[in-house]
Amino acid sequence: KAALVAFTKALAEQQGERGVRVNAVAPGPIWTPLIPATGWDEKVVHFGEDTPLGRPGQPAELAGAYVYLASEDASYVSGAVVPVTGGKPL
Repeated sequence: KAALVAFTKALAEQQGERGVRVNAVAPGPIWTPLIPATGWDEKVVHFGEDTPLGRPGQPAELAGAYVYLASEDASYVSGAVVPVTGGKPL
């Protein structure tokens, strides 16, 4: 994970002069249909409870971060890592 953060920041710095913005979204525990299919039934019951919000996120709660970074509202944002983690540190 740290490598992706460093890569995002380095690429943003390198490509900024070309007008290219580079950002990342760092999702925490997000509940998707894949989670129950993982086979770790005893852990699925507690999935996401270790976040300060006490629950996993939903995909719709993650989507806004991507929409923001792709919008004109983020035209001066580059090199950022947006945490969508329910308050859990990266």
